[in-house]
Amino acid sequence: MPEISRFFGIIIAMYYNEHNPPHFHAKYGEFEAVLNIHTLQIMEGSLPKRAKALILEWADEHRAELLEDWELARQKEELKRIEPLK
Repeated sequence: MPEISRFFGIIIAMYYNEHNPPHFHAKYGEFEAVLNIHTLQIMEGSLPKRAKALILEWADEHRAELLEDWELARQKEELKRIEPLK
């Protein structure tokens, strides 16, 4: 699973050739969730409240880049790193 960003102990990644809807994976410690890029809703898994808030803030700022990486992943091309939350 290619890592596209990392911040505050949170790892953001995408798999190649995944199913729709466009989504990304977020991992924080033993927690893991799959989030829809368009709605930013958790589709699978769970996250602690603070980690979820940080991920949502980051994803909202980088939605266009996430969608670009989604298309690259669908085409099995190299994903671009996305700036971490600061």
